[in-house]
Amino acid sequence: MSGTWVPGADGSGFGLENLPYGVVAGADGRPRIAVRVGDHALDLAALVDAGLLNDPTGALRAPTLNPFLALGRPSWAAVRARLRALLAAGNPDAARVGEALRPLDAVAPALPVAVGDFVDFYASLEHATNLGRLFRPGVEPLLPNWRHLPVGYHGRAGTVVVSGTPVRRPLGQRGPTRPGSPPVFGPERRLDIEVELAFVTGAGPPLGRSISVHAAAEHIFGFVLLNDWSAREIQRWEYQPLGPFLGKSFATSIAPWIVPLEALEPLRVPGPPQVPPPLPYLRTDDPWALDVELEAALTPAGSSVDTTLTRTNARGLYWNAAQQLAHATVGGATVAAGDLFASGTISGSEPGTFGSLIELTQGGRTPLRLADGVERTFLEDGDTVVIRGRGGAVSFGEVRGRISHASHRTESA
Repeated sequence: MSGTWVPGADGSGFGLENLPYGVVAGADGRPRIAVRVGDHALDLAALVDAGLLNDPTGALRAPTLNPFLALGRPSWAAVRARLRALLAAGNPDAARVGEALRPLDAVAPALPVAVGDFVDFYASLEHATNLGRLFRPGVEPLLPNWRHLPVGYHGRAGTVVVSGTPVRRPLGQRGPTRPGSPPVFGPERRLDIEVELAFVTGAGPPLGRSISVHAAAEHIFGFVLLNDWSAREIQRWEYQPLGPFLGKSFATSIAPWIVPLEALEPLRVPGPPQVPPPLPYLRTDDPWALDVELEAALTPAGSSVDTTLTRTNARGLYWNAAQQLAHATVGGATVAAGDLFASGTISGSEPGTFGSLIELTQGGRTPLRLADGVERTFLEDGDTVVIRGRGGAVSFGEVRGRISHASHRTESA
């Protein structure tokens, strides 16, 4: 196919090569499954109503992508092939298809999936090494298990929000100011970002059966940009011995558009060497690293000028998505349609490629000077962060969030 008849879509990152899925709401507030084409959302239910797209199960009329994801890869491939044909240049039904196009500025993005389970990994060697040095200075930065398995934790699915949702500064405990004194309670002072990619799954096998690295592609629907906002003071005080809890539970933002795995085939490349070789259940020679350029920018409160904080690439992740899924299920854990598995912070080896402020500022010791002259070590109220991603002709769009002030209000019985 040479291109699409949709004006402006070719070369935009949202042409026929991509066609990412999301959910949008129009003036009636009703959420509808859509595919992004250029600066338009293509309403799939409207295509079904027009007789242009088959939907025998009714999955494409649902308010989330979950029922569609549950259908599995053959259905995903069939719908994608049909959409590419409908949107291809020269399609005689272009005028009828055009009636289902909605300008992006006329719709509001909604959370594309109802997230049942959320897992966040720690898959970047560089990030894990940097944080190990900051949190445990003077000792080996990587714990003994790190090179043998994809370290991860189960996060809060209920606080996964779509791009544009305000992020309230969390309250919590931070460590004592001096030995023997009690911990301190209050608003988090070291609020941070984490530049990540996440994958979304279809249905998995029954309880007790795992997914092998070689079957991962049958269960991974696609990838989405993710920012796992982090409260570093809370995290540092609480994380031993059981890992993150309140420091990560207050908000996780994802982009509105999930890029199908099929669209990412040209971007799949070999990952970095793994030394020592992983155990057999984690070994794969398939190219699962993704050559996706990522960047994060910050617009400080009261300003309209943004500053690029970091540029990095997802291809450097030590543990890939197939290994993450195989490890998460090797003990028999279930996977459901719409589950979310995040990479953890993606950092490169150079200072300008780190995926979090705690790394970029060396633990807050070296402030960043922004384009309008102000400085930041961590986020302040009113700051806006946007993460963008693109690989070749495929754009992931952006995930955006603005920090609002902490609230002391609580619900009483």
